[in-house]
Amino acid sequence: MSASLQLRARPSTRGLVALGASVVAWFALYVVNQPFWDWLVYDVVGLAPESRLGSGVHFFFYDSIKITLLLIGVIFLVTVLRSFMSVERTRAVLGGRREGVGNVMAAGLGVVTPFCSCSAVPAFIGFVAAGVPLGVTLSFLIASPLVNEVAIALLFGLFGIGPTLLYVGAGLVIAIVGGFVLGRLRLERWVEPFVFQTHLRGRVIDSTVGLTWDDRFQMGREEVGSILRRIWPYLLVGIALGAAIHGWAPEDFFTKYAGASNPFGVVIAVLIGIPLYSNAAGILPLVEALHEKGLPMGTLLAFMMAVVALSLPELILLRRVLKPRLIATFVGVVAAGILAVGYLFNAVLA
Repeated sequence: MSASLQLRARPSTRGLVALGASVVAWFALYVVNQPFWDWLVYDVVGLAPESRLGSGVHFFFYDSIKITLLLIGVIFLVTVLRSFMSVERTRAVLGGRREGVGNVMAAGLGVVTPFCSCSAVPAFIGFVAAGVPLGVTLSFLIASPLVNEVAIALLFGLFGIGPTLLYVGAGLVIAIVGGFVLGRLRLERWVEPFVFQTHLRGRVIDSTVGLTWDDRFQMGREEVGSILRRIWPYLLVGIALGAAIHGWAPEDFFTKYAGASNPFGVVIAVLIGIPLYSNAAGILPLVEALHEKGLPMGTLLAFMMAVVALSLPELILLRRVLKPRLIATFVGVVAAGILAVGYLFNAVLA
């Protein structure tokens, strides 16, 4: 390689300084996000943290900033990384006969990334854009909110090793099998086309060969701006809906209609769980309270899975990148797996 090409391949000083400043600013905003809204909403405005209004207002502003920051970071990083590897090559490595292995790896990655359902969407967009097979990416999207180390620790503390292992095993099976089944259906045509396009300085490019580091950084910035402009209304609507129903769950309705005597109790639990929005750690206190009232463990696990893996705010956000048919198929496959787990556990643990 000539000296001129070597110099051209390195990032410019200006580009490195801008990148470094952006990284520092990103981390600073992410760190102060929760303390700032704690102070503003609870101390300055005076709303009570335990009230529906206080927790809802805090939830909306905190999650709006958090998810936006995640979108910016993940989209920029993935865009720069995928500029070194073509979509076709990525699919060749992760697709075909390795697709089942890819589903297992994606589900495992989801377990160690403790995202809520909406926080997992930025990574999902980045993986799809990078050419990772859709079914493999959906395994990650299911597993990330469904099974994580925080939920495992809390579930073990509340219910012991048996229900914890059942939950983890069932969550991984749903993520792996659900993603594999969805991948075999070849649903890529129901992903919005802009997700697969690569832009540089306002133009769609077919090849990233020969790009400089400054070009790749520019691609990352443009991709962040492009995707945020497309999805921000869906992002805010989804988070606003999550804030409105944050912390709400009809305990009396549960005990009356989803008890052990009702053969449709698992179905009712899943239907109640989908509109709600919480991570696994946030929903566990309610699960414990319902368990003390005598609800079957399979019904409670199905409810918990529906809340964290099929939240309505997540589906609203996904609508900007996935067409309705794909969203409906995704919900159908995952819901079928959750229902099967609920009824199976109720039969085994009866």
